[in-house]
Amino acid sequence: ATSVLGHLQRPSIQALIHGLNRAYFSLIIDYRKNELEEQMLMNVHKRSWIDGLTLRRFEDHANSTADMMERWLDLTEGYNKRVQEEERKTAEEILVDNVGKIDPKRRLENDVEELMTANILQALGTMLDTVIF
Repeated sequence: ATSVLGHLQRPSIQALIHGLNRAYFSLIIDYRKNELEEQMLMNVHKRSWIDGLTLRRFEDHANSTADMMERWLDLTEGYNKRVQEEERKTAEEILVDNVGKIDPKRRLENDVEELMTANILQALGTMLDTVIF
């Protein structure tokens, strides 16, 4: 008979509060990997060099660009509103008011960088395709 009595623990006060009055088991879970297995796991989702040259369909790229530009309009309005509100508040009030809210400036910066990267990759890929093929 197999026994795990060495791992038997009494329920903590928090467990008792949550209704876990019975004793429960805490099993040790451990695993080991050798270097070859680690190398295989590192290469599972690895991107190849050709992934950077793969182009998106033009319609998809144009639609995503248009969607992002519409989102920019909302973000710029939100950023303008926030700047106007910040002019009449102290630094502490600004800090407290913005907790948990989306930062339009940061979102705009990220979106601009993302769109520029996508457009540059699309343009370079298109040029490469026209020269090579």
